[in-house]
Amino acid sequence: MISIIIPNYNGKRYLRTCIDSIYSIIKVLDEQIEFIIIDNASTDSTYEWIAQQYPSIFFKQLEYNYGFSRAVNEGIRLAQGEYILLLNNDTEIQAGFLEALLGVIQTDKSIFAVCSQMIQYHNQTLIDDAGDEYNLLGWAYKRGDGQVVDTYNKRERIFSACAGAALYRKSIFEKIGYFDENFFAYMEDVDISYRALIHGYKNMYCPEAKVLHIGSATSGSKYNAFKVRLAARNNIYVPYKNMPFLQLIINMPFLLVGYLIKYMFFVKKGFGKEYKEGFLEGLRTLKKVDKVKFEWKNIGHYLYIEWLLIKNTMGYISIKVFRR
Repeated sequence: MISIIIPNYNGKRYLRTCIDSIYSIIKVLDEQIEFIIIDNASTDSTYEWIAQQYPSIFFKQLEYNYGFSRAVNEGIRLAQGEYILLLNNDTEIQAGFLEALLGVIQTDKSIFAVCSQMIQYHNQTLIDDAGDEYNLLGWAYKRGDGQVVDTYNKRERIFSACAGAALYRKSIFEKIGYFDENFFAYMEDVDISYRALIHGYKNMYCPEAKVLHIGSATSGSKYNAFKVRLAARNNIYVPYKNMPFLQLIINMPFLLVGYLIKYMFFVKKGFGKEYKEGFLEGLRTLKKVDKVKFEWKNIGHYLYIEWLLIKNTMGYISIKVFRR
C-alpha cells in the first residue's frame, strides 16, 4: 500500500488542484492507496468540502499550527502503507509520476527516499528542483533550479530528497526516526536525508516523475522575515545534529564562512536582522536538538558524507562560475 500525505496550512486555493491531479492520474483510490491530509489549524476554510467531495480522503485538523514536520509526522504515524508519498499542497502531479517513483524505490531495499523532478508552475520549461544537495558551507540548495527541464535527465543518487514531492520507505522511518519537529519547517528534509545517509541508506532522484510546483505558497514568498529566520536557525541545527564532534571541528571554518556569506547576502536583501536573530536562536536552543548518536559501524558512511560535502562545495562553486 502507498500512503499519500499532504500537509496543509491555509492552502485552500491550491489544495483542490493538487487533489484533482492525484485523482485524475490514479483514477480510483482503492485499497492499495490511502490518502491523508493533515491540516495545521488553517483559518482560510472550514474544509468540510473535503469530506463532502472526496470521501475517501482521511482529513485531520490539528489544534495549532505545529509546522510542516509535525504535520507530516502525524500523517506518517497514521499511514498503513509500505511507502509514504509526501506532497506539498501547491503541487500538481503529472502522468506516470507515481509509477516512476515506485520503479526506482523498488529496485533496492536500501533506498530511503526518491524525489521527483519539480517543474516551475509558471514556466514549465524550467526546473524548480531536481533533488537537493548540501555542502561544507552549510548550504542546502536545489539542483537544476532555473535550468531547462531536460538538463537533469538521469536517475542518480543525491544528498537529499525534497519532501515537497518525494516517496519514502516507511520501515526506514521506524529505524532512523521521523522528521525533527524542532525544525518546524525548512531544512527538515535535508536533516532526515542526512540521517539516512549516516545509517547507510540512499536518496535518489527520478527525472521521469514530474510534478508542477508553485513554490513558497504557504510562506508567501521566496524571501520573507519568517522564512529567513527559521532557515537561519535550522542551518545551525543540521550540522550540529548530524556531525560527530571531530567532523564538526574540522568543518567549522567552512561553516563559519558560509554563515558569514549568507548574512551578507540577506543584509543586501533587507533581511539581515532576521538572519542574525535566527542564527542566534539556533545557538541558544541547541540543547533542544537530539544529536545523532555516533556509532563506529557508520564510520564509512561518515567518510562518504564528508566526500559528498567536499564534492558538492566544488560543484556549487563551478556552477556559479560557469553560469555567470
